[in-house]
Amino acid sequence: MTAFVEFKPVSNKQLGFFIDSSLCSGCKACQVACKDKNDLEVGRRFRRIYTVQGGGFTENGQGGYLNNVYAYNLSVACNHCADPACVKNCPTTAMHKREGDGIVRVNTDKCIGCGYCSWSCPYGAPQMNHEAGQMSKCDFCIDLQAKGEQPVCVATCPLGAIKYGPIDELRAKYGTLSDVQGLPDSAITHPNLVVKAHSGAEMGSK
Repeated sequence: MTAFVEFKPVSNKQLGFFIDSSLCSGCKACQVACKDKNDLEVGRRFRRIYTVQGGGFTENGQGGYLNNVYAYNLSVACNHCADPACVKNCPTTAMHKREGDGIVRVNTDKCIGCGYCSWSCPYGAPQMNHEAGQMSKCDFCIDLQAKGEQPVCVATCPLGAIKYGPIDELRAKYGTLSDVQGLPDSAITHPNLVVKAHSGAEMGSK
């Protein structure tokens, strides 16, 4: 088992992700690149692509029908939340939120593999490393960021649908939407996430 290595914060501001769901084609390049970079076995995925679909046809009262069918893809990983449930429910403080950049990490020197963090996270971010008997998760590729490089999911997306940076800057540029169909209520953990919604994706779409 590799000892836990703590990297210095890469920013003095909370980092977050921007996901442009209107661009995401569901190619899973980000998911595959993340698995490759982190050497994840089958079944363990720090970033996941979900396909969300719904809607239907409703009568318009004039003998016709209205179409509100939708289908889109969502790229989901740890959102390094402002109020992370995984951190609050970790009995050993192994799961912690760093000062400065706000990245949520697992200290493997403390983790006992109880799984409380995984059960608590509405996004399913913490994943069990069965070989080590400990939890693991997206760490925002802080090793790459420390070298001035982008997180691998951002660098790999062929359509530029994933961006990252200080969350206040992302919100100023792209808005504040983080509640879309297919994701849990943002009030649970206050994720550092901004989403550009695909047609039909915004909460309340029927």
